[in-house]
Amino acid sequence: MGIRLLSMISSVKQFNKLHSVLSRNYSDVPKGHLAVYLGETDKKKRYVVPIAYLNHTSFQELLKKAEEEFGFQHPMGGLTIPCNEETFFHVTSRLNKA
Repeated sequence: MGIRLLSMISSVKQFNKLHSVLSRNYSDVPKGHLAVYLGETDKKKRYVVPIAYLNHTSFQELLKKAEEEFGFQHPMGGLTIPCNEETFFHVTSRLNKA
């Protein structure tokens, strides 16, 4: 329980750091949302998702993939998730239904 709490606190701190960077660069991200870049190639698409997604295990798995591939040096300057659109839409559609 304690390890999971520390992990969640770390995730929140990392999110706050990313959110401050994103909100400086993009004023079109509504409050309560964050921008993510999606793609496995140089051509990436930008999506805006609710921050509530950060609480869900399936979205956290996507974030772990991003951390493994990029660490905290994302090429687009924002959070980049290295997966295809089909996977991303599958995960987010399940979250929207929940």
